[in-house]
Amino acid sequence: MSEQMVTSLSVIESVELTQIQQTLSKITQFQNLVQSQLKQSIDYGIIPGTGNKPTLLKPGAEKILMLMGLSSEFEMMDSTRDFKEGFFQYQVKCRLYKNGVLITEGIGAANTRENKYVKQNAFTIDNTVLKMAKKRALVDATLLVASLSQIFTQDIEDLDLQGNAPTQGQVTHDSTDTISKAQAKRMYAISHVDAELCKATLAAYGYEKSEQVRKADYEKICAEIEKKASARDTDQSAPDDDDLPWKD
Repeated sequence: MSEQMVTSLSVIESVELTQIQQTLSKITQFQNLVQSQLKQSIDYGIIPGTGNKPTLLKPGAEKILMLMGLSSEFEMMDSTRDFKEGFFQYQVKCRLYKNGVLITEGIGAANTRENKYVKQNAFTIDNTVLKMAKKRALVDATLLVASLSQIFTQDIEDLDLQGNAPTQGQVTHDSTDTISKAQAKRMYAISHVDAELCKATLAAYGYEKSEQVRKADYEKICAEIEKKASARDTDQSAPDDDDLPWKD
């Protein structure tokens, strides 16, 4: 028997199985709590054609850290700011702390030659690329510390929620993004094909068109449209007094 095998067996034999079972149970409970608190298209995004595992977004990562009582700290590991060639890249490390104690680290990188940025003016998106690197580091660290890699991913964030490459000037997946065409169609369907109802509800939130709706407002608007549509349908289905079988 090799020394490596003996070492592995000794580690297994020293493990307290009851404690492991309790830890795994707590992890499962926490994962269920996280999933119940996060909202689709705001905290995470499900991208068609990429399987069932959703992408964890920055707002979702921040909520998870708040639930765990963790604070974040960022460190620049490497950067390139070439104003002559118009190339900018950043590599960032995110450290997560609990009461001043380092818990885990995550790493993220971004550069202006990525598909989502390559057609844009590199000199105007320098700060955007830096923020993207920080966001990726934050999400990476969050997935590690919360044992959520089996639930969420961050590897497909260069696609929008419809599986398309992001358009020029669009910052993908932040809470300030506007909704997709499919989400706009869902609002219309919820209204039972009532364009005026949709328009009036959007106006109440300060929007003129559906493509202007921010993801942060999307669920609230959908709920209100559904409520109004249900009330309208109830009123329309109620019979008039003349139609009731009144007797003299």
